[in-house]
Amino acid sequence: MISEELKAELLDVGLEAARQAGELLRDGRPADLAVAATKSSPIDVVTEMDIAAEKLITGILAGRRPEDGLLGEEGADVPGTSGVRWVVDPLDGTVNYLYGLPGWSVSIAAEYRGETVVGIVAVPMRGETFHALLGGGAWLGGRRLACRAAAPLDQALVATGFAYIQARRARQAAVGQRIIPLVRDIRRGGSAAVDLCDVAAGRLDGYYERGLNPWDLAAGDLIAREAGAVTGGRPGKPASGELALAATPAVFASLQPLLDEAGAWHD
Repeated sequence: MISEELKAELLDVGLEAARQAGELLRDGRPADLAVAATKSSPIDVVTEMDIAAEKLITGILAGRRPEDGLLGEEGADVPGTSGVRWVVDPLDGTVNYLYGLPGWSVSIAAEYRGETVVGIVAVPMRGETFHALLGGGAWLGGRRLACRAAAPLDQALVATGFAYIQARRARQAAVGQRIIPLVRDIRRGGSAAVDLCDVAAGRLDGYYERGLNPWDLAAGDLIAREAGAVTGGRPGKPASGELALAATPAVFASLQPLLDEAGAWHD
């Protein structure tokens, strides 16, 4: 079992890494990314910033916790010897970042012996940093978070996301067509980590998506759960790339079987 002291240390290290990476991404983005000079395309600039942010994060983690493992969205995959592994998405919501929309984030989670124990999601353009400790609640700054009160599915605001693969997007649109008439409304935010935190903060009743990676999910999933949300995938399975769902308990109970029946877990 992990000690409270170690959890606190991991949180402190993760918060510092997320803060610095968020500042790098916020301050380093060209004012007009669409016509950034000396680059072959705006995507090159986003990729450079993504890689630079991951390099900054991994450098901080390695400096403070050299025995830890690390899995990063931009390719970092380092085995460790301490039992701790960091799971890092340096820039979740790259299309939002490209277009100058505020819904992008830095997501950092710490696992201990395979279980996520710390989750941090910084959303610099909203001036917000969410965090959670396993068994210690979810927080936005100094405010403890709780998901929304129980509401029926037809009064639920639900977010989702779409893949870049055309065939998968078509399938996801078909699933959405099944779900839209049954809920209050649908939102598409563009960052899985932000959507999961918005479930935790009571800004959404639920969120689902197919095709997420471990670094998209790890921090936000813990933050949602510690705020009282239920998370999972297909019935009886945890959230995964097959299907990830987070919602208030009442909405989860109604939405999960509908998504399963609609085939939200396959292309």
